[in-house]
Amino acid sequence: MDLVDALPKAELHVHLEGTLEPEQMMYLAQRNNVLDQIPYDSVEEVRKAYDFKDLQSFLDLYYAGCAVLLEQQDFYDLTWAYLERAHAEGVVHVEPFFDPQTHTQRNVPFGTAVKGVHAALKDAEAKWGMTSGIIICFLRHLGPEAALECLEEALLFKDMIMGVGLDSTEIGWPNKLFTEAFTRAKAEGFRLVAHAGEEGPAENVHQALALGVQRVDHGIHSLEDPDLLKQLAERRMPLTLCPLSNLKLKVYDGELQERMQELFGLGNLCITVNSDDPAYFGGYMSLQLTTEL
Repeated sequence: MDLVDALPKAELHVHLEGTLEPEQMMYLAQRNNVLDQIPYDSVEEVRKAYDFKDLQSFLDLYYAGCAVLLEQQDFYDLTWAYLERAHAEGVVHVEPFFDPQTHTQRNVPFGTAVKGVHAALKDAEAKWGMTSGIIICFLRHLGPEAALECLEEALLFKDMIMGVGLDSTEIGWPNKLFTEAFTRAKAEGFRLVAHAGEEGPAENVHQALALGVQRVDHGIHSLEDPDLLKQLAERRMPLTLCPLSNLKLKVYDGELQERMQELFGLGNLCITVNSDDPAYFGGYMSLQLTTEL
């Protein structure tokens, strides 16, 4: 174990569906007899598809891969495979995202997914002492009414879920559309986070703050608004940055290194580094911390 792996870490921005490695995708497709539902015939074909143009081109592959997740054991195996990697890299606390609507839209019951994820997290706590908390994310592109329906299902498994978040396509789906869902989630005692300022403008970060979030996921476009940066600093609002993700999705078209240096250089922001969707972007926690952008 090298020095970086040996350092204890917290991972606050990782999508479990985004930890689905090509080998596991093909294995689960065979196990569940759904090879015809994914547009790839081999691990090599999957990896060749990893040349993303933007967030949407990534999401198309991400959602296609989810077709192999059908049974509670699938969600357990997916989560456990990530946890083993995370433990090997010194992660001692993780708050993983997962997208229940991605699965309920395919007639996979909410409980099937969350029970599998929760069981793996509890086993990791028993085996390694790794602490955790599940965050379910509403999918923006399904709209605010669907978010409210998802929240109602989440209440049936409230003892397994720590918080709610908001992800998927940012352009065209501003955070303010989900005010009612977040207000109700807060009243139910869930902690709140939201993706904002990844592909969207700084205004989306303002809207995330208005939702009452306790941290902003990504937030790199906050650099466009000096007043917002001041507010983030004063509130000690965490930004969960994901450098390799931003690089792979061409968030700043070759200027990412300069933007990251600006954020870190300010010296007064609360920033964490995370892996986001490591199977697709080529790096788990330790590589995020050591890669030269």
